[in-house]
Amino acid sequence: MSGTKNKEVRVRIAPSPTGFLHVGTARAALFNWLFARHYSEGKFILRIEDTDLERSEKRYEDDIISSLEWLGLKWDEFYKQSDRTKIYSKYINKLLDTGYAFWCYHTEEELENERNVQMKSGGVPAHWCEYKNQKDKGKKNEAKEGIIRLVVDGDSGRKIKFNDIVRGEIEFELRLLGDISIAKDIDIPLYHLAVVVDDYETEISHVIRGEDHIANTVKHILIQEALGFEQPQYAHLPLILGEDRSKLSKRHAATSLNTYRELGYLPDAMLNFLGFLGWTPRDSAKEIMTANEMIEQFGLEGVHKSGAVFDIKKLNWINSHYIKMENDQGLINLIAPFVEKYFGKQDVEFMIKMAKIFRERLEYLDQVKEFHFFFKEPKYDKELLRWKNSQDSEIKESLTRSRQIVEDFGVEDKQTLVSKLDGLYPGNRGLAYWPLRVALSGEKASPDPVDIAMILGKEKTLERVMGACDLLV
Repeated sequence: MSGTKNKEVRVRIAPSPTGFLHVGTARAALFNWLFARHYSEGKFILRIEDTDLERSEKRYEDDIISSLEWLGLKWDEFYKQSDRTKIYSKYINKLLDTGYAFWCYHTEEELENERNVQMKSGGVPAHWCEYKNQKDKGKKNEAKEGIIRLVVDGDSGRKIKFNDIVRGEIEFELRLLGDISIAKDIDIPLYHLAVVVDDYETEISHVIRGEDHIANTVKHILIQEALGFEQPQYAHLPLILGEDRSKLSKRHAATSLNTYRELGYLPDAMLNFLGFLGWTPRDSAKEIMTANEMIEQFGLEGVHKSGAVFDIKKLNWINSHYIKMENDQGLINLIAPFVEKYFGKQDVEFMIKMAKIFRERLEYLDQVKEFHFFFKEPKYDKELLRWKNSQDSEIKESLTRSRQIVEDFGVEDKQTLVSKLDGLYPGNRGLAYWPLRVALSGEKASPDPVDIAMILGKEKTLERVMGACDLLV
């Protein structure tokens, strides 16, 4: 195993607190965590990359931390780049002193014009800076605004090559890069410098991240060479795609992990789903795996090269599986906050009656709002009560007869209720059940009306049937 001082498996996830945790970053965190935990001495490190002070926000940092905790991805070490500026300054000074870095004084307007010209001519935007040829290139001209760049030899014809564990050998032509910006000032590093220094200082053995970082890896290798650092092993993960196989965006599905938390997806289900996005375990026949099972089977050799489609239907199926595994009390405990959000605090014993229906029908917990009829009076137009071409008088008669059955037999015995309702209109079962369903739920699609009646109880059932009859006067 190359690229570390002590040869231990040490991996990291390094999100920037400039937005809520993306599902792609969460998947990368999971793969790093699984890889570390697969080895008994492996270490998983969380590093908050907050050098972009203008865009970084505490609320996003809090979301990153709470989201990883929610998934159960416990880290072994924690760092924040904003706490490490003196370390970066040491290496920036070293690069300037050794001639590997220089001060560039081109204005943003000049750089933008240069990019536009290159784009119009069909070239690749790359800034080759003449300031690197000046005698005092390593000393700041206090009279000018500038940034610090790494010297890159664009005339060498060299190709940077590295072996990616997932994708094999990758090469990149040096002439396409330009001189790499690494710092705004001695004490303000930019992304490329900070990430290389952090990976070295924290002895990262494997950098496991999305394939959109491949071009960055080439830059990082050049910085490593300039600083005399060993190179970690790289593994670039396939992108997460929408159903049209373009890069996942908000037009396909929510991209923030927090959105799925708020909708009531369970952490075990999300972990299971993300784990199978771009990875095939040795036991490929299993679609449901616990975290420990994934740890035991995880290896980078099982990571795909092609993109992984974010299939919301598959996520819903997995989540519903975990919902079904909950016992009545456990399920109601999970659902209670969502019920309270929409309908206020409810009696636990009343909600326990709904556990079976919720277990059978929920794909995620926020869907409890669709069962509003258990918690408040339904509102509907009387036309919804109509079964096919039946007249108002026929619907009212059906409801009256159903009400009499409830009066006579109560709602405790499902078999008796079903038997009596089935006998109301032999050969035309819908005339008995449809109006009753609408009267109790206000919906054309709902659980069986007998099941609803058993949960509502006799008194509430009679009230709603009588209310429906009143609409038909």
